[in-house]
Amino acid sequence: MDRIVLGNEEFEGRNNAYVLADDDADELALVDTGIATDDVRRDLREGLAERGYEFADVDDIVLTHFHVDHAGLAGEIQAESDATVYVHEADAPLVAQDPDAVATVEERRRELLEEWGVPDDARAELLAFFESADIKGRPADPTPIEDGETLAVGGRTLETVHAPGHAAGLCCFETESGDEAFVGDALLPVYTPNVGGADVRVERPLERYVATLDRLIDRDYERVWSGHRDPIAEPTARADAILEHHRERTDAILAFLDDHGPADAWTVSAHLFGDLEGIHIVHGPGETFAHLDHLRHDGVVAFEHGEYRLLEEPVGTGSRTKSVERQ
Repeated sequence: MDRIVLGNEEFEGRNNAYVLADDDADELALVDTGIATDDVRRDLREGLAERGYEFADVDDIVLTHFHVDHAGLAGEIQAESDATVYVHEADAPLVAQDPDAVATVEERRRELLEEWGVPDDARAELLAFFESADIKGRPADPTPIEDGETLAVGGRTLETVHAPGHAAGLCCFETESGDEAFVGDALLPVYTPNVGGADVRVERPLERYVATLDRLIDRDYERVWSGHRDPIAEPTARADAILEHHRERTDAILAFLDDHGPADAWTVSAHLFGDLEGIHIVHGPGETFAHLDHLRHDGVVAFEHGEYRLLEEPVGTGSRTKSVERQ
């Protein structure tokens, strides 16, 4: 698969933009575009030039999700080429930078940071990061897509596989062979995709992400092309490993509450991740919240007065030893 490796110092390491080209049909498509910084813009322009293309030649852009390290340059490329920008309908308003959609996300983030117990100084640092990081790029005019939709781009046929959790609209794009897929941040080869903080719109984020991992395991791809770093040669094993990681994290959270008593998400996050800075100020407690929220819905913990506490007698289907399981 032809990929252009792009710089990224903020989020999960190197990004990938994938080039799909059919020279006979004069069709050129990109899967993801990278972040809107000068260095990454240069990386992408030079990578395309090495292949004999420029931004103006791009016919289609397929975005795995709205995050700026994947969609940041989409609007700029579209302005030069009039390319069609495809993204899941849940993420389309954010790729378009619709003011109402952006305001809703910002308000929800403020509410959750308060609920999670994030201190004022950390909230101020996070806000300063968002204000100083001019990386979102220009708005695009996206074409919304949905699960199961087929895209004919760059001489290839891609099936849209909705894979929410990390983001509400995250999608994988399965190739015509059915053996491979572009997976964005649904699976990463080194880190585990953040859930809970990466997209505050997602309700019950860990449950949604576990369902996504189930779906990818069931499809049992031979290889997938991740949004960051190198391709994953054994994606089913990687998905299983990420599930195990979340089981272990759930157990660590239960042990902390058992040892220390009721606590808010920020306090538990500090135990798990230590000191946080930059974007991780929302990612750390967000992921912790995703687990605590999962445990609350399973009847293992209660949320009262801003803190989570273990229930002496778990209710419903919950149990002290229940971890994240395949559905």
